[in-house]
Amino acid sequence: RRFLVLFSLCLIVPAAGYAQDPLGEARRLYNGGQYEAAERAARLALANPGTANGARVVLGRAQLERYRETDAPAELAEARAALREVDPRTLDPRERVELTIGLAEALFLEDRFASAAEIFAAALEASRTLGTVAYERVLDWWATSLDRHAQLLRAPDREAIDRRISERMQAELAQAPGSSTANYWAVASVRNIGDVDAAWNAAMAAWVRAGLAPDRGVTLRSDLDRMVVDGIIPDRAARLELKDPTAAAAGMLSEWELFKSNWTRK
Repeated sequence: RRFLVLFSLCLIVPAAGYAQDPLGEARRLYNGGQYEAAERAARLALANPGTANGARVVLGRAQLERYRETDAPAELAEARAALREVDPRTLDPRERVELTIGLAEALFLEDRFASAAEIFAAALEASRTLGTVAYERVLDWWATSLDRHAQLLRAPDREAIDRRISERMQAELAQAPGSSTANYWAVASVRNIGDVDAAWNAAMAAWVRAGLAPDRGVTLRSDLDRMVVDGIIPDRAARLELKDPTAAAAGMLSEWELFKSNWTRK
């Protein structure tokens, strides 16, 4: 949702990249979103005992992304097998973090959300070594895993999880106020708790902070706008218990549109 990568150099000289450094090429293609090509390069790297384990990490994660694209069960099964065969003793610290993230993603895609959240939580700090974008992705995976798990629980148990997400995102925002992931989940978690007025105010705060993000909040603001228009405004209007909440909702929408206009770069 919030993690866009430029692909412009991915297809210039793939054959040379494969021959010289298939594992490095597999990583580059994976990071560029070229998952099918990354899978092919990783399979070439499997032939070299010195790079085979690192190749299995990239192969497994590429197959997970292919599963997300195709919903083909074979992709998930093959990804699981590749990750399961990795010998972590031969990996460098960065590769071990990538393996851990891959294991958590696989659990998430099996709908084992609570288990995935546990692994994502343990990998969060270590994922900082992979860069800010990777850290934000792991943070988003963690929050999404908890959110999906919470949807399966009774209301009192859901609230405890939503508060956990909210507290973590507030801590993140104290360190990185422009974090797209933290801003999004700071609003979503409060809305899920049921405090619609707090969610309304949090959405406005997140909209303003979005300007601090590297992309000036383009992706985050689209997500926030959808949440406010489709969720927070109807929730606030319904809470008023009016016979016809249409006028109240229209007034809130007008207020939101004016706010956005005032706080959007022209």
